[in-house]
Amino acid sequence: MLHPDARALLDLMVEKRIPPVNELSPVEARAAYRDRRGFTQPDAPAVAESRDWRIDGPHGPIALRLLRPQGSVPGELLPGLVYLHGGGWTIGDLDTHDVLCRELANLSGAVVVSVDYRLGPEAPFPAAVDDALAAYEGVRREAASLGIDARRLAVGGDSAGGNLAAVLCLARRDAGLAPPSFQLLVYPATDQRQQAPSHAALGEGYLLTRDSMDYYRRHYLPDPATWTDWRASPLLHPDLSRLPPALVLTAGYDPLRDEGLAYAQGLTQAGSRSTHLCFERQIHGFITMGRVIAEANDAVRLCAAALRHALQP
Repeated sequence: MLHPDARALLDLMVEKRIPPVNELSPVEARAAYRDRRGFTQPDAPAVAESRDWRIDGPHGPIALRLLRPQGSVPGELLPGLVYLHGGGWTIGDLDTHDVLCRELANLSGAVVVSVDYRLGPEAPFPAAVDDALAAYEGVRREAASLGIDARRLAVGGDSAGGNLAAVLCLARRDAGLAPPSFQLLVYPATDQRQQAPSHAALGEGYLLTRDSMDYYRRHYLPDPATWTDWRASPLLHPDLSRLPPALVLTAGYDPLRDEGLAYAQGLTQAGSRSTHLCFERQIHGFITMGRVIAEANDAVRLCAAALRHALQP
C-alpha cells in the first residue's frame, strides 16, 4: 500500500498542477526544485559549523559545504561523510540537500561534506563522476585540517548521488586507492538501461516517471552507447567484490526499486557486505520530505545510525 502521506503529496501536486520536470528546461527545473523545497523539507537544524569553500577539480573549481555536528568540539577529529546530492545529474545543489546533510551530521556525529558537482546538459557524463572523485580525494587529502579522521571517511548519496557514490567506490578500488569506510546508497540508479520490472510497473503516477527518467538520462547521457559504461551503470561492473560495506535503501513505489535491490544483491553475492532495506510504502525522493512524509524522518535516523555504527573508532 502507498503510504497516505505520499498519496496526499501526489494528489496535491495534481491539484496544484505542478508541471513535471520533463516539461521544464533544466534551468527552470533547477529553480523549481530549489524554490519548492521549503514545502516538503523540515526546518534546517542548527549545526556547530557550516562552511562553503571550493577545491580544484580536473575541469574547474568544485563547490563544497562542510557541516560539523551540533555539540562537537572545535578541533575535534570526527568521522566524515562525503555526500552527493540527487536530482538526475541535472538538478539539485548544496541548498536542495542542506537540511538532509545537517540532519545526517547531527544524528551520526560525523562531519558531512556536500558536493556541488557539475550537471548535465552543460556538463554531461562523465563530468559528475570526475567531480565526485576529485571532491572525495580532496576531502581525504585535507581531512586533518577539516577536522575529519581520514580513516573513517564514508561516501553517500541519493538517487543520482547514490549512483555516483557507488561508482566512486568502484573507481577507487580499481585504481588501487584507499576505499571509503562505508557507502550509503539511497534509492541509487544503478542501470541506465532501465529494464528492471519496477520501471514498467511504476513508471507513471509516483513522482519519478518514465518521461522524467528519460529527461534526466538525455541530459546526462546523450549518447546511448554510454548507458552500459559501468561509470554510468555500476550494476554492470563485472566485479563487485572488495567494496566498502553498504546500506542500500529503496522505496517500494520507485521505478529504481529493483535496480537498487539488484545492486545490493550483487554486492552480497560478490562477497562485499551490504544491507538492503526497502520502505515499501514510499516514493522516490521521499527521504528529503520529512515535513510532509513522516517516514522520511525514520529513514534519515536509520541512515544516520548506520553511519554512526560503521564509522565508530
